Amino acid sequence: MSTIKVQLVKGLIGTRQDHRATVRGLGLRRVNSVAELQDTPSVRGMINKVAYLVKVVS
Repeated sequence: MSTIKVQLVKGLIGTRQDHRATVRGLGLRRVNSVAELQDTPSVRGMINKVAYLVKVVS
């Protein structure tokens, strides 16, 4: 299965608690941190939920 890299590009201060939990679930801790994840529908859904905080890096 392919992988996808996700980078946190915006800070979590002032965001909703469930969005913070989603970012932590993606394995991202601080701004500019990158996580390499399996490209599954559940991961895609998490990325879409917090799309304003993260970007997909090739």
